[in-house]
Amino acid sequence: METSSALRALGALAHETRLGIFRLLVEYGPQGLAAGEIGRTLGLPAATLSFHIRELAMAGLVSARQRGRFILYATDFTAMRGLVAYLSENCCRVCADVGDGPGACASDCAPDAAAQRVHTIPKPTVRPKRRAA
Repeated sequence: METSSALRALGALAHETRLGIFRLLVEYGPQGLAAGEIGRTLGLPAATLSFHIRELAMAGLVSARQRGRFILYATDFTAMRGLVAYLSENCCRVCADVGDGPGACASDCAPDAAAQRVHTIPKPTVRPKRRAA
């Protein structure tokens, strides 16, 4: 993945609503989910959903396909894996350059550590707004 593509994808995911849509679509896998169902699940009006889906699609993270009169949206897992690979491509490079080798790296992205763990994206913590006195 090129840097410009990674920036576009990260920019698209850098919004709470778009990240929520993307995470929901990841849960539904390649079969995807109808736009109306996404809106109902996340409590989004159609215009808001359309705007955010468009941003995700322009970044290459989401694809759309017609099924009857419905439009199904699904995560582009190839693009998602490409983004993760881009972000971790230099993982443990310093360890390898120093001579410790990739096995000596204590990072979670080391091949042996990655095989032992299942990574999940934590849900954001919502804190109540402080009222002005």
